[in-house]
Formats: sequence, C-alpha cells, structure tokens
Amino acid sequence: MNKIGILGGTFDPPHYGHLLIASEVLSSLKLDQIWFMPNHTPPHKLNGAHSASAHRVKMIEKAIEGNQSFKVQTIELEREGRSYTYDTMMLLKESYPDTSFYFIIGADMIEYLPKWHKINQLLNIVTFVGVLRPGYKSETNYPVFMVKVPQFDVSSTMIRERIINRMQTNYLLPDSVISYIKENKLYET
Repeated sequence: MNKIGILGGTFDPPHYGHLLIASEVLSSLKLDQIWFMPNHTPPHKLNGAHSASAHRVKMIEKAIEGNQSFKVQTIELEREGRSYTYDTMMLLKESYPDTSFYFIIGADMIEYLPKWHKINQLLNIVTFVGVLRPGYKSETNYPVFMVKVPQFDVSSTMIRERIINRMQTNYLLPDSVISYIKENKLYET
C-alpha cells in the first residue's frame, strides 16, 4: 500500500517553510510521496484575494522540480465552490484505493479541528499529521501524529508584504519561484 502525505494550502507563494515541512514528514513517516494540494477556496479564507490558480500551480512546480518525492495534486482546483477536506479526501480514496493518506496540518489547524466539516468521518479515511507552529498549541482530543520540524518562521503573507515593499526575499523561497514572481509581476501594487 502506498503512503502519501497531503500538504494543502494556498501556496501563494510556496516557500522554504512548506518544503521543510514536506521533507521532514516524508522522512519521519517513511512516506512514498508528498502531494502539494493547492486550495481553490478554503472555507476559512473566503474573503482573501489570491493569485490565479495557474500561477500558484506553476510556482509549486518550480519549487519542487527535481524532487521525485514531491508532486502537485490539483484535485481541489478542478472543483468549484467551497473546498472541504472531507470531500476532497473521499475523491482521492476512490481514485487511489490502495493508498493510505496522511493529511499534514499546522498547529493553527490542530486547534481548529473540532470545527472541520465532517471531522469524525474524515478521521476514518486519513491520518492527521501535525507540525508545530510558534504561538499555537498542539493539544487536541483528536488523534494527530506529531512530527517535529525545525522552526522556520516564514509565511506567504510575509513574503507578499516584502515584495510589495520592495524588500528582498532571498533564502525565504526558491530562486526559481522568485524569478517566476518577478517575470509575472505577482504581488506588485
């Protein structure tokens, strides 16, 4: 049976923090692959403006190129409307019946688990993997397998703000992603 980790998010843009989490979970749990799954419309971020899906997918592809253990999974972008993890994972389980899925979440989402759509049913089809984030607690009544990841305090929001303010972003995200952002004038005001 294949063991696949799912790392969801807006990835606007993807950065070294995402890559570090994926690498550490892959290694710690001895998974076969990590699938980066960009969200279409995350229910908890309905009012946020994001780069076009095609740009976000291209940036992920650039960030993970050369790593055979990392892949982009666009299933959520192919659906319209609100995106619930339960619905997505049901579709993936149907398409990949011989696969065990490990859904990677940050500590901010661990605290939010009681509010997830169909959380009890979701627990039957995925194993949750939690990674710590500064300022959040990891305690929960739900089964979450914790993986220690070196702390790298970077966020997509911070990177977008740095670009808007014409500050450098070297060493926060891959050079190929920085080049793509510049070429396509993303986040410029």
